[in-house]
Amino acid sequence: MDQVTPPAALAEAQYIRVSVQNGVATIMLARPDVRNAINDDMRAELIDAFDWADGSRDVRAVILTGEGKGFCSGGDVGGMRARLDAPAGSVAFNGWKRQKQTHRGVGVIYDMTKPVIAAVNGAAFGLGLDMALACDFIIAAEGAKMSMSFIKRGLVSDGGGMYFLPRRVGLARAKELILTGRIVEPAEALAMGMIDRVSTPDTLREDAQAWAEELSQGSPAAVALTLSILNQTFESSAADIFKLGREAQAICYTSAEHRASVEAFLNKSSS
Repeated sequence: MDQVTPPAALAEAQYIRVSVQNGVATIMLARPDVRNAINDDMRAELIDAFDWADGSRDVRAVILTGEGKGFCSGGDVGGMRARLDAPAGSVAFNGWKRQKQTHRGVGVIYDMTKPVIAAVNGAAFGLGLDMALACDFIIAAEGAKMSMSFIKRGLVSDGGGMYFLPRRVGLARAKELILTGRIVEPAEALAMGMIDRVSTPDTLREDAQAWAEELSQGSPAAVALTLSILNQTFESSAADIFKLGREAQAICYTSAEHRASVEAFLNKSSS
């Protein structure tokens, strides 16, 4: 598949870089001077980029990564200062509105109908680690550092980490990581299941690209439905999952990819 040019609105984004190669969109956080800390404008651009990638027929998988030495250092401290400077009677409601946008930014990653890989190229702290955990898979470069650092700011993990992390490492380990905010390096993260693969800094993007291409070879309908059902597994009964599977399979029966696959197999068998 040839390289695809993203729409002009994304090409003109200030804090996000988007490129597509062989059906894989790379969405790069691009505030390297602050280790890609998330501010309101970056969050809005991130939402637009994932919405576009999810709807584009030219995109079959997504890589989320950071520009420069960091993946994402978390929420922008400047935004925290502005929040503290607001009138006392407005702090809670303003925070509620900001949290809604934060959750939209994480939700567009988690709800993608295509595989999403976080390529953690450096520090992933706080909200940055939450965003990585929202992805389907995580590959980290040697030397990257990860921390649920909210506790060090007197905060709780607000970007889904309290949901995603226990599903990867277990409840007790998640509590320990969140309550201490300690730094975890790739070897330990891999051993506990926080991440899925380790790469070198020089080959991280290449390895993530190859993995994304491998994961996205299946029928788009089958991939999307599979991801949707698997994301509900821990909250559902076996009967619920069987029901969702029946409904999804009925959709797959009508897909062009299923028909073409069956016809190709039958033609090969009869020749």
